[in-house]
Amino acid sequence: MFVPVITLQGHASAQSTDLARERDLNIVIMFKKEINSGARSKVKSSVQRGIRAKVIETYPLLAPHIDEIIPKKSQLDLLKLPDRVSLYALSTAPLFFQHMDDPLLPTLYVVHQFPNCFNRIRIDRGAIRFVLSGATLMVPGLTSTGGWLPDAGSELKECDVAVVEAERKTEACMVGVLKMSTEKMKAEKKGIAIDGGHYLGDGLWRMKLDG
Repeated sequence: MFVPVITLQGHASAQSTDLARERDLNIVIMFKKEINSGARSKVKSSVQRGIRAKVIETYPLLAPHIDEIIPKKSQLDLLKLPDRVSLYALSTAPLFFQHMDDPLLPTLYVVHQFPNCFNRIRIDRGAIRFVLSGATLMVPGLTSTGGWLPDAGSELKECDVAVVEAERKTEACMVGVLKMSTEKMKAEKKGIAIDGGHYLGDGLWRMKLDG
């Protein structure tokens, strides 16, 4: 994450880290309504290089595909969305979005092109209609029959970015940030898994970009 921590002493550093984590967990990004983007500007080449590097750092499995996603000589555009969200697009293709200085999240446009390059979890059939209506994703939709969470040794942590697949569906339906670890989900089988995110049919999915 991008949140700076100013170290005055050991206690202050730990407290700052805790506050930063709490801040991340309290952010709810949703695109339920139609989106009207603000000004569209060209991303500077130095910033674009930084974005490429951050994408590879955050999603290492995208490294072999980075020149396809963001070619070195391409021109990324920055679009300002409501609620202090920045969207990075290449011509008419929305690629990644970011709330303030939080992690870059891939759009479903990118996820569907490279489905095996992200952390994945799966909801059961009964949870699909709730996710596609913009409801909070609850843990039982992942731990019941038809749902799936990573096995021991591949557990995901609280605040990890996860792509949500659906039982008997071929394409992911959502991407968001986990509110608890998958290990805790398995143990407790209740609570909020993802509170907010980008899902099929939302305002970001329907947003029309002019090249």
